[in-house]
Amino acid sequence: MAGSQNQDENPVAINVVPMVDVIFCLCVFFMCSFKFKQIEGKFDTWLPKDKGAEGMPVGSIIEEVRVAILWDDIKGVSDRKIGTKHVPDDDQLQDMIRAAKADYQALKKMDPSFTIDADRRVPWHEVVTVMNLAKRVGIESIEFAFGAPPPGTIPR
Repeated sequence: MAGSQNQDENPVAINVVPMVDVIFCLCVFFMCSFKFKQIEGKFDTWLPKDKGAEGMPVGSIIEEVRVAILWDDIKGVSDRKIGTKHVPDDDQLQDMIRAAKADYQALKKMDPSFTIDADRRVPWHEVVTVMNLAKRVGIESIEFAFGAPPPGTIPR
């Protein structure tokens, strides 16, 4: 019999209760310390909740002040634009940014979204100059646009 206490039937008495306890503790330890392999391409991000598709109310129009700084290969200088208007002078650019901010605030909204879209060949001092002009006007939030890669560098 399995539970018999007779020494003749079971010459070696093994108490399995402590062994089961140890195996159970080991199973719990390994289950708690097991880490799953993370899926490639997944990473934590802290994106703003009021930007993008999820944070936008339905039917809203994205309103922003966007300054494009392009590089002219022929002249060897940078070309600044607000919308489709070329702005060669710093004072004129500052006045246009101030006017855009005033128009935005006339609608009783907060500060406009200010985005600098610079070509990768533009010298950094040009980008810093535009940032300084925006700060002088009183724009606190400045964003940078991620432009398209140059032609011929897109992996296939």
